[in-house]
Parts: sequence; C-alpha cells; structure tokens
Amino acid sequence: MGALGLYLIAGEPSGDKLGAALMAGLKTLAPEVSFAGVGGPLMAAEGLSSLFPMQELSIMGLVEILPRYFHLQRRIAQTARAVLDSGAEALVSIDSPDFCLRVAARVKAVRPEFRVIHYVAPSVWAWRPGRAARMARVVDHVLALLPFEPPHMTAAGMSCDFVGHPVVAEPLATAGERAAWAGSGPLILALPGSRRSEVDRMAPLFGAVLGRVQAAHPGLRVALPVVPHLAERVRALVADWPVAPRIVETPAEKRGAFAAADVALAASGTVSLELAANACPMVIAYDMNWLTFRLMRRAALIDTVTLVNLVSETRTVPEFLGPDARADRIAPALEQVLADSAAQRAAMALTMQRLGQGGEPPGLRAARSVLAHLREARRDAPATG
Repeated sequence: MGALGLYLIAGEPSGDKLGAALMAGLKTLAPEVSFAGVGGPLMAAEGLSSLFPMQELSIMGLVEILPRYFHLQRRIAQTARAVLDSGAEALVSIDSPDFCLRVAARVKAVRPEFRVIHYVAPSVWAWRPGRAARMARVVDHVLALLPFEPPHMTAAGMSCDFVGHPVVAEPLATAGERAAWAGSGPLILALPGSRRSEVDRMAPLFGAVLGRVQAAHPGLRVALPVVPHLAERVRALVADWPVAPRIVETPAEKRGAFAAADVALAASGTVSLELAANACPMVIAYDMNWLTFRLMRRAALIDTVTLVNLVSETRTVPEFLGPDARADRIAPALEQVLADSAAQRAAMALTMQRLGQGGEPPGLRAARSVLAHLREARRDAPATG
C-alpha cells in the first residue's frame, strides 16, 4: 500500500508485548513500514526508538498518579506534538487508555481526519458501558482481544475487528519442563496475584485454604510463581503456610508448573486464560475492601468475572469474590475440581478455540486489520489538489 508511517504508544509491559507482535506482523505484510512512538524493550527490539521511557506511564491507582499528575500532563502534550510532527499516517494506541486517549484527543483536535486505532477494547461489557461512546469521539478503529467485543464497539460508532488473544501465542512447556514437576501427591498452583497489594491480601487466605486441602491430601505439593520484584515479599508471607510452597521464579519453571498442576487456586484476572491455555483446572478467589466490592457489584453488568466462563459461555469455573472469599467455602470447591474437572476442561478447550488457538498469530491478525482499515481510509479520503 506504499510507504506507511505509524506512531505507536504502549504504557505497560503487556502493551509492549502486544505492540512488538503487531510491529513484527506489519513488517511481514508491509516491509516498507516505519515506526515512531513510545514503547518498551520488546518494541525497541522491533525497531522503535521510544520518545521517553515507557516505565513513566506504568502507574496505577489514584494515590500513585497524583504526585506525577503534572509530569504526565506534560508527557501527554509532548506526545501529541510528536504524533503531529512525525508525518505518521495513523496513531496506534495500545491499552493504557488514561494516557493514550488523552493524546488521541489532542491530536484529533488539531487534525480531525487523522486516523486513530486503539488496541485492546475497554471492558464495557463488564461495567461502565458509556466508555465506548466517549472513546468513539477520538478512536476510529479498535483491535479486540475477545470475540464478543466487536458489537459493543461498532454500536458506539467505531469499526472493530477481533484479532485474537495473545495468550494463544504464548509458548507452552516442553516435556522436560513438565517432567521436572513429577511427584506422587497432587500439585496445586497457587496464584495470589502479581501486585503487592493483591499478594498481601490474598496470601493469608490461600494459606488457610491449602491447609484445609492438605488435611485430605497429606502428599499435597504447592507451586507458587512470583514476579521477581515480589519474590522476597512472597517468601515472608508464605513462611507460616501449613504446606511450604515451591517458589517459582524462572519462565521455564513456570511453564512446567502450569502444565503439570492438577488444579490452580488463582486470584481473579487474565491468569484464567493462561491456565486455560495449559488445560489446568482452576478455582478463582479474590478478596477486597467491603465498600469496593459493593460498588463493583452494583456497577457490574455480568454475573461472573472469570474470562473462561465468559468466553465459553459456561459457568464451570467456581469463583469466590469479596465476602465469599473464605477458606471454608473455597477448599471444598478446590477438592471438587480436583476430583472431577471434565466439564471445566471442555470449557477451557472451547475458550482457547474461540480466542484463536491454531489460527494466525494475533500479532499478524492485528497487522492485517490495521492495514485493511488504513486502505479503506485512503480510499474514502477526499481528493486534494
């Protein structure tokens, strides 16, 4: 389609991974493409020179953002100017909507015809459906990770393609990595979260659950993957667990544990899709502040927060949220899944099929969608001169 310049923005490690896969797909389909923008090390490896370190945008929570508010406002203005000065044909913003959509709004205010593509649809199907209409003011096209998202986006006035979820392209364990976890007792994967606040809240509950399950399974083994910066904190939190977990720190160990585990006890989140990719049955638990839970429950548009349940249109994964996140309720559910996981395994297989497993890699599908949208935009653009 001729020379093509794109401006990409990613603000989180997950967005960096999506962006890198998209860039690789674009280089395959349109070798003349050039990139500018903001990204992390994976996008840099694909040829992006970041305007500033992506880590500046990896901030979560009101308390954390407030001290950086004016700095972030300056970064928004700087990035919008860079987009307009870059000569790019389109902006591809990747997740991080608080930053990316503010940049898009500034760009559109100067050049309304400029194309904006947003990668990762907001979860308007779960809560705050009005976000889609607000996003449509500055976004032309959306790349969705979940198959049921496009109708929500098109109803708000944007075009949208389902491009597959990146979990289907993640490497699975080798036979050797799985064999490293061989043992006589059942292996439970404990996944209390990836943020310190989550781990602090969930670790005591998970320990109490595992103590109850161990009473029925004296040979119980526990694997606990951790992100490196939380490893020491996790070790301190699990020191008094009734069954000592094996702390997992390397990618190879983690892949092996996910493949070999008989069941997982996991905090709510996209980890349910990781588990589904490995055909590992699960029970989901998530405790939170009472007021937060009440507000979330009142605003929710869905009756389950587990993506496997949503994508498969089943409710085979048990979940215990807020006041229900109690050891005496979770432990029996965990034992039940250990005893019979057939229905859940079928739901996980269906989930992975619907997310694009076995098809084109999501990065390549996303690249095709971007190029198709820009071809259409070129065709529809008014003639000049």
